[in-house]
Amino acid sequence: MTSEELLQKVRKIEIKTRSLSRNIFAGEYHSQFKGRGMSFSEVREYQPGDDVRSIDWNVTARLNKPYIKVYEEERELTVMLLVDVSGSRNFGTISQFKRDMMAEVAATLAFSTIENNDKVGVIFFSDKIELFIPPKKGKTHVLHIIRQLLSFEPTSTGTDINLALEYLTNAIKRHCTAFLISDCLDSTFTAPQTKRSTSTPLMIAANRHDISVIQIYDKHDTYLPNIGLIQVRDAETGKRLWADTALASVRNAYNEHWLTNQRNLHNLLTKTGTRNVSVTTDGDYVKALMNLFKQ
Repeated sequence: MTSEELLQKVRKIEIKTRSLSRNIFAGEYHSQFKGRGMSFSEVREYQPGDDVRSIDWNVTARLNKPYIKVYEEERELTVMLLVDVSGSRNFGTISQFKRDMMAEVAATLAFSTIENNDKVGVIFFSDKIELFIPPKKGKTHVLHIIRQLLSFEPTSTGTDINLALEYLTNAIKRHCTAFLISDCLDSTFTAPQTKRSTSTPLMIAANRHDISVIQIYDKHDTYLPNIGLIQVRDAETGKRLWADTALASVRNAYNEHWLTNQRNLHNLLTKTGTRNVSVTTDGDYVKALMNLFKQ
């Protein structure tokens, strides 16, 4: 992609997603995510009438005078976008690739963030952390994010969602709202959890942050058409094999693999109380985001 083509794409996606952010999502975003929680501000001496439950006993013991913790409402929000840049995003059979849909969804969320004067940052991940853009405010910052969404080429093709969530937990210490944008084709992430369920990266991240999962997939992720003998390549491992799609057993095995992954994903998200929506590459992501905001 040339610089001129990239600028044209950036401009096109800016016009579309900025309009959506202003006219459709701004109100929902503001009402659902704005001003959550209280953050520590300072310690001061206790005054008659102060709530004794706010006393900082460590400082009180050290100074031999009663001190209280003062909190203030968190009005400024930090939004983090965790964007899957693994090889499987370069797949699409209808109107666009999954990567294009991911870019539009991420851009819409980013513009919704700055419309409310909040900060937005991005973590691009494959099976490693490819790029971290720290959260900032402003249109220039968002346009930089969009350019990266459209042009960034990862150094690896695998997927490790747990790694991305662990990085989020370590990199962003204060409470944030995070959107994980992925096709969720990661067997390690969706593997059934038993005794480790309370220590999964998603559970740990969800205890600190407000996590939402936006799954973007193509309809042919879910089933194989009957088109005879074909050679297929795994976009993440590069492995090639021949498949006879005329055989019902082959098509059924492919579909069952997808259904198993979806069941495991649903169970994980339900167990951790994580909001989520799914949208196909030819689906209406506007409706999906509205449903997510209303959950």
